[in-house]
Amino acid sequence: MTQGGNAPLPVTRVTVEVTAPKALDVSGLLLTEAGKVRSDADFVFFNAPTGPGVTHRPAGAGRPDAITVDTAAVPAGIARVVVTASLDETGATFAGTEPTATLRDAESGRVLLTFTPPRLGRETALVVVEVYRRGSEWKVRAVGQGYADGLAGIATDFGVSVEDSPAPAAAPAATAKGQDRSSAPPRPSGPPSVGKVTLDKGKVDLVKGGSVSLEKGGKPFLSSVRMGLGWEPAGAGRNIDLDASCIAFDAQRKKIETAWFMKLSIFNGAIAHSGDNLTGEGAGDDEAITVHLDGLPAEVCGLVFVVNSFSGQKFTDIKNAYCRLVDAGSGQELVRFELAQSEPHTGVAMCKLVRQFSGEWVMTALGEYVDAKTARSMVKPAAAML
Repeated sequence: MTQGGNAPLPVTRVTVEVTAPKALDVSGLLLTEAGKVRSDADFVFFNAPTGPGVTHRPAGAGRPDAITVDTAAVPAGIARVVVTASLDETGATFAGTEPTATLRDAESGRVLLTFTPPRLGRETALVVVEVYRRGSEWKVRAVGQGYADGLAGIATDFGVSVEDSPAPAAAPAATAKGQDRSSAPPRPSGPPSVGKVTLDKGKVDLVKGGSVSLEKGGKPFLSSVRMGLGWEPAGAGRNIDLDASCIAFDAQRKKIETAWFMKLSIFNGAIAHSGDNLTGEGAGDDEAITVHLDGLPAEVCGLVFVVNSFSGQKFTDIKNAYCRLVDAGSGQELVRFELAQSEPHTGVAMCKLVRQFSGEWVMTALGEYVDAKTARSMVKPAAAML
């Protein structure tokens, strides 16, 4: 299967195995039409291995972690079961690791489908596939949506209560792929601490690599945001023509559209650019891009905000570069990210907004420099950062 593809289930009971060169923990969540669990009992994982119609099989005897779904036993109020995978090793990411999901007939072991998500990077967990109802039938969809905040990040997005408790003093050693974990030290009873950052406490200042959910009180906080980008010339009397742009991608990390100084409005105005600033002079944001999140097409899954030096100067000739997310209605600043260091390149990916599988939008500070004078040249490196 390819990402986003779906297929009917020819059997009632299926087992989803997920394998990778690194040890994985595989989990399942039973979700209602609203995309949330009914209670924590709908989260099936290594320390809660049984749920209504869903069971967890631990790795052992040459078999990987797996989730089995008995569609005949799944309660009527459940619309889909999502299968997730997270890395067992503390601090590990999926960069350079290709997990593969294998869907089997749970009775015979026959392989029905396989799916390997597109290349991953900083993600530490992902929604691999979902088994879902369509009328009276059950189908499977290849998802491959990565998360940077681990299994607990996925769990909280789908409504599982996760205590934000301190990490244990010593984590269990990672086991090799397929190794029996029966003799390993006991795991904590719940998923790991998530440390999820939201807008509940007001404005958030991000550092490079930091993320914030655009939620408040567990619900989407606003539907229209403005990304303001600013900078100053580092040398007196020198004009530097920087251009801010927003590149929109689909779930396969393919570019859909770009809002930039040559095309100020895309998606019927759902993304609108303020226009070109040729010098960086003046107070406030130099360029701004307004995004009406509710107006974006369903296929838009990621937005990357980039800045390029069209005039060719390096970012070492620029100071005080920043981006900030503002409530487009009230003008309230919600999130701010300031570039702490400059590098001798002509392009920088400032931040990204990614629509999670749950529907939530998350902003992540990037601050990644590349050699690119225009938004067109930023498409490939930006796609790799999603």
